[in-house]
Amino acid sequence: MIGKGKSISHTSASMAYGWNQEKSAIVVLKEYLAGNTPEELTREFQIIQDMNENCKKNTLSFVLSPTIEDGKKLKKKELGDIATKFLARMNLNNRQAIAFVHKDKAHTHIHLYVNRIDFKGKAYLDGFIGKRSIEAARQVALEMNLKTAQEIQVKKLNSLKQIRREIHNLNEQVLRKNSPKTLNDYIKKMKLKGIDVIPSINKANKLQGFRFKYKNISLKGSEIHRSMSGGKITNTIAENGHILQNGSKTIIISNKVVEIGAKFATNIKQQSNQQSANKGLNI
Repeated sequence: MIGKGKSISHTSASMAYGWNQEKSAIVVLKEYLAGNTPEELTREFQIIQDMNENCKKNTLSFVLSPTIEDGKKLKKKELGDIATKFLARMNLNNRQAIAFVHKDKAHTHIHLYVNRIDFKGKAYLDGFIGKRSIEAARQVALEMNLKTAQEIQVKKLNSLKQIRREIHNLNEQVLRKNSPKTLNDYIKKMKLKGIDVIPSINKANKLQGFRFKYKNISLKGSEIHRSMSGGKITNTIAENGHILQNGSKTIIISNKVVEIGAKFATNIKQQSNQQSANKGLNI
């Protein structure tokens, strides 16, 4: 089972999506709520949310997705149990909450909406809520003898061993033999090997790493080999050339200026300084 979570401000639209009869929506959990339409539920959330005018993203939205095989076996009560246990793991008891199950596709999944504001007007701390959702879903899966996201990932990667090996070998050839001096140069040379390198850039416009598409398979660098994380690739390129210029913390990728995280910048700068020192010593 996989869990995802975030704070949102569009409560009404989310309730309408959850209670979508075209998706064969079924209510499996309802806490401290009496409404029977998305509009009524939104108003009930709003009454409590009005107690805290400072919190704008005042609804918590979660998606809990069992595997296709597990989803086919789970009954309504068990799906409700998943939502209840997940709330407990996230310390979200005693709040307004509603969970809908969608079965419009082969993949049964739960949409869970929780009022971020409690009955005393206090907002739930949502730091690292995505990571905490993943861990809570893992714990619930273990408790209910369901497959975890980690088990699914291991199975997926084992089935792609040959593809992963090919991508890793081609990556080593480009980095060690072709010696790219910039990320754009690296991306172009990987393209010549039949691999599309796709930078992973977050909402803050910071480079997080890379995805690699090869033979219609797309994988994160860390899923291919530990040496293909974003930091390690940029460090290797920094050995060949100066990725960062004049103390800048930006990189130009495909004609777009992108920031890099502090850890990226520190590691790259260390590599560049070492390179300059070695040249000075004629090593």
